[in-house]
Amino acid sequence: MSDSQNLEKPSVLFVCVHNAGRSQMAAAFLTHLAGDRVEVRSAGSAPAEHVNSAVVEAMAEAGIDIAAEIPKVLTAEAVQASDVVITMGCGDACPYFPGKTYLDWKLDDPAGQGVAAVRPIRDEIRARVHGLVSELTAGGRG
Repeated sequence: MSDSQNLEKPSVLFVCVHNAGRSQMAAAFLTHLAGDRVEVRSAGSAPAEHVNSAVVEAMAEAGIDIAAEIPKVLTAEAVQASDVVITMGCGDACPYFPGKTYLDWKLDDPAGQGVAAVRPIRDEIRARVHGLVSELTAGGRG
């Protein structure tokens, strides 16, 4: 049964306003670094029509292709299905459910920025996701 497998695998939801930059980068890094050890979702409280092109370019420089990703709307179901919810500037638009771990990552918004401005945001997200992977995988084995 896949439900029992999901209970053993931590689930992370990254949320920002447009799901076109920060949350897409974080989800891509977590998928890249953790593989199938973690279930990864991303969403936005007011999703854009497409992922920010400067973000796509910055991630391609890091060896990760997110060009085919599509921003998704934040739903209560996505939050309920996640163990860890990491917000990036969506404020009160994120639903709260008891028993979930909530983290708020203060990051600059790449919206309207060129790739040169997105690179340091990308690198900060990569560093935070590295730490998150360590926490999630260590906690699951101990």
